Amino acid sequence: MSTPQGPRPVVAIVDAYSSGSHLAPLFRARGYDCLHVQSLEEPPPVFAATFRPDDFLGTVVHRGDVAETLAAIAPYAPVALLPGAEIGVELADILSEALDLRTNGTTLSTARRDKFRMVETVKAAGVPAADQILAGDLDTLLAWYGETDRTVVLKPVRSALNDGVSFCSTAAEVRSAFASLVGADSALGLRNDAVVAQEYLVGAEYYVNTVSLDGEHYVCDLWKTQHLGVNGVRDLLGGSALMVRQGPEQDLLAAYAFSVLDALGIRNGPAHTELKLTPQGPRLVETGARVCGAMLPLLTRAAIGESQLEWTVLAYTDPAGFEARRHTDYEVARHAVCVNMIAPEGGKLVDYPKLSELRALESFHDVLLKVQPGDEMSRTVNDITYPMLVHLLHEVEGVVTHDYMTARYLDGEGFYDVV
Repeated sequence: MSTPQGPRPVVAIVDAYSSGSHLAPLFRARGYDCLHVQSLEEPPPVFAATFRPDDFLGTVVHRGDVAETLAAIAPYAPVALLPGAEIGVELADILSEALDLRTNGTTLSTARRDKFRMVETVKAAGVPAADQILAGDLDTLLAWYGETDRTVVLKPVRSALNDGVSFCSTAAEVRSAFASLVGADSALGLRNDAVVAQEYLVGAEYYVNTVSLDGEHYVCDLWKTQHLGVNGVRDLLGGSALMVRQGPEQDLLAAYAFSVLDALGIRNGPAHTELKLTPQGPRLVETGARVCGAMLPLLTRAAIGESQLEWTVLAYTDPAGFEARRHTDYEVARHAVCVNMIAPEGGKLVDYPKLSELRALESFHDVLLKVQPGDEMSRTVNDITYPMLVHLLHEVEGVVTHDYMTARYLDGEGFYDVV
């Protein structure tokens, strides 16, 4: 790996995967070269498949020795360092702090990745959040659950993509979910030694995508999600709709999200916050200190002209420009919905017989095929197993709603030719 040539400044991105794979071209367009830092010697395939090596001067692989990694980065003299994906958040905190660059620091770094500490940290700051427990043994978990049936959520302490999330409404279901989680590896390759159990939050779920600069936060986009009870999963994400910036719900969500960012020490860079709006007000599901995944920023860009990606690059390359613009809310030029298609069964995918009907929808914008004909397809049970995402876009909101309902109708039996 050669050191950079010429006067162009360098930005280092830790784990430029998923939506974060689209950051480097934007930095390059503003006159910055990019260095890739890989936090794991063998990144999970779900992330590694999205990496675009040609966008980078080279890659520094972190092998567990921070001093060694810093020494490998030093010749590039980066002017900024940030995470591209969830698995790179903690290493980005360590490296950016050590390099004396804009950083969220390491003091609360664990709370930004550990799902239990995250909620406890938020509550300690006076922000309302869910009742929960960290349980390494079944007796502790069942004592917290109690003798009266109620719905709770069990999840790994550290994971991503909704991997391992279980909704339990009886003690027997709690036992079963605990047994399947503890001792197993998460989607990120981490062994689950304990589980986080939380009260089930009643209400619609929302995304608040932000970019922060020196503690000042900007809302790049807000989304309202729709969930389905399907394939044995109580709340499987079926789609998400872009919201206009202003409104009573939006005001509540943004204010709450800002309080979460402050509590978690997210002062710089992008964050993706998932909330539920319960009868008692907004409550945190979780926050990721990185750009929103699932390529959703690409749809945001098509709908409003820019996205969290552009705002992230602006914050790190032109702080004065960010400060000048952060008081202006985004405006929706075209309404947008991301449809998560849900495979009812697994097997070898032969074809999508009705894909042409989806493409013929008036608001059809793009389709992101995660499973190609000829590939093995899994029954959809989490964010890893969606066979495709369909992006809908139109100036008239009613047209997008109509096509979303049509897509939901087309999905399921008959949409997939599987053997």
